[in-house]
Amino acid sequence: MRRSVFRALETAQEGERLSRYVDICLIVLISASVIAVILESMPSIDARYGEALNLFEVVTVGIFSVEYLLRLWCSVEFDGNAGKSPVQARLAYMTSFHALVDLLAILPFYLLMFGTFGSIDMRFLRAVRLLRVLKLTRYSAALNMLILTFRENGKALAAAFLILVTTMLLAASGMYYFERESQPVDFGSIPAAMWWAFATLTTVGYGDVTPITAGGKVFGALITVVGIGMVALPTSILATGYSQQLKHSTAAYKDKADKALDDGVLSDDEVRDLELLRVDLGLAKHTASQILDAEMIRRSLEGEASVCPHCRRPMDDWAS
Repeated sequence: MRRSVFRALETAQEGERLSRYVDICLIVLISASVIAVILESMPSIDARYGEALNLFEVVTVGIFSVEYLLRLWCSVEFDGNAGKSPVQARLAYMTSFHALVDLLAILPFYLLMFGTFGSIDMRFLRAVRLLRVLKLTRYSAALNMLILTFRENGKALAAAFLILVTTMLLAASGMYYFERESQPVDFGSIPAAMWWAFATLTTVGYGDVTPITAGGKVFGALITVVGIGMVALPTSILATGYSQQLKHSTAAYKDKADKALDDGVLSDDEVRDLELLRVDLGLAKHTASQILDAEMIRRSLEGEASVCPHCRRPMDDWAS
């Protein structure tokens, strides 16, 4: 029974009708829940449909809670937990990315039931419910690839962020030096100048707060130029990392296709396995088809090269 529940909750594979229905229902429920949270923030809609939205929230959290407990219970069946005790397997699941997202999807509701803790108002947790959209990453190979890109390039992104913070501090200090006397309100302190530095470095502008001294204008122009590079740095890291992950996925599919074509024929099982791998890797059908066609053409050419063009006898016979 636990194995059946595990298969039903896992992302559907080819021919698993029940798992497919569960996936569709959860995707629709997650999307509807996020839309409900957004609509609830509109006073006119909340005043008219507030009770219905609250009831929908209760039903949604109830379903998500049951889903989380069932996933926790049947996580023992995961192949990666082979050799682990049930407690170890469930602890490993509880600390995984998807489990933490599932917990964040329901935790704000239960915390809000208690209202406030001391002087801390917990109503800000309503916005945290929007993190439920991250539950969709379980059903999207592309989003999973993006998360993997963040994970693999975490150190590079942290270094880029450190450079950005350092540059921001230097920019705020410089603008404070040039503008503190002319604009004591906006640049009277380094913390006050930090917002200008951050907005300028990210090239989003600062509205009506701009340097007015000659030194401040020159310094601000330099910071604006540097900001373009600062914003491009993490973007280029992510783009390169995502491209690298896509290359790894393509190489993995090509290796699988090469093994499947060892006998020169693709059986039904091999075709199904290749399709499952394509979905898991997030490759487009056109890309996968091109890889298969290229492998078949390569093998065909290799076969032609090993045959005498005149008598069509294998070249190995002549060598012997």
